[in-house]
Amino acid sequence: MTDFQARLTPDFDLSARNSLALKARSRFGLGITDAAWLPELFASAADLSLPVRILGGGSNVVLAPAYDGITAIMALAGRNIIEQNAAGILVEAQAGETWHDFVAWTVGQGLGGIENLAGIPGTVGAAPVQNIGAYGAELADHFVSLRAYDRHTGQRRDFSRADCAFAYRDSIFKRQPDRYIVLSIRLLLPAHWTPNLNFAGLADLADSGALTPEQVMARVLALRGAKLPDWRVNPNAGSFFQNPIVPPAQAAPILAEFPSAPNFPQADGRLKLSAGWLIEKSGLKGFRLGPVGMSDRHALVVVNHGGAEQGDVAALSAHVKATVQQRFGVQLHEEPIFL
Repeated sequence: MTDFQARLTPDFDLSARNSLALKARSRFGLGITDAAWLPELFASAADLSLPVRILGGGSNVVLAPAYDGITAIMALAGRNIIEQNAAGILVEAQAGETWHDFVAWTVGQGLGGIENLAGIPGTVGAAPVQNIGAYGAELADHFVSLRAYDRHTGQRRDFSRADCAFAYRDSIFKRQPDRYIVLSIRLLLPAHWTPNLNFAGLADLADSGALTPEQVMARVLALRGAKLPDWRVNPNAGSFFQNPIVPPAQAAPILAEFPSAPNFPQADGRLKLSAGWLIEKSGLKGFRLGPVGMSDRHALVVVNHGGAEQGDVAALSAHVKATVQQRFGVQLHEEPIFL
């Protein structure tokens, strides 16, 4: 056994390391606190003939009960202001930082730009994978670059915004999940901040006079708390299904039956529909299947009522997708990744 292999924790319990609180264990586990460990990690894994997966906050995954490999927990820490100029304020955060803590830190520095993304669970390193978004904002809006480790070459690589190929809840990192490991990200926050109030529940803040990023963040957190169950109390992975984007012809019968159904025109002419609305109108809000169910507070959220495993979540997801497909002719896709 090498010195590095001695750092590996055998029979690593992941039950408290995923926000769905699924029963899960890994043959080995390791916390990555130094990016320089990554080459050694993969060399050791090769020596042991074991696969490696990287886990952040465990907020967007559905873990299998057992993983015969090494689960490396991303724990790189640090955040700071890199530069301030007329273009804005360049900030950097390491991949192991908690995303919400990073947002709160920027707001605490008097900086606006990502306050609409407050309260999203997970780590900074996971944020670009999903191009996280909420309340009319996306990570890509202020993204400048990131540094990642390329498992194929064993080298670090810098990615520009264009390199990341961001799309709705998508990126090159999501499409190539076994290649790149995000190490840090850089965002450019505006020197002259204007609040983004283009979302229901935020618009009335415009009547409040001079706003601060802190006020907008507080409203976002209040809105999230009012409609989304707290994963620390009711284990969940947040929004479980992506909002489907469909051609107008596919949306037409839905809007004919429900003229007030939420729909959002896209630049390419298609319409984004609300997955939560489709699920609720399919009679599945609060629906329960064994130890898991759709939240009775928000139809888009899968909740673990206790003792669930990956198979339970998969069965519920399949039932929801089939029911919505039969009722509305719309195919839903999961946001979390099954690992």
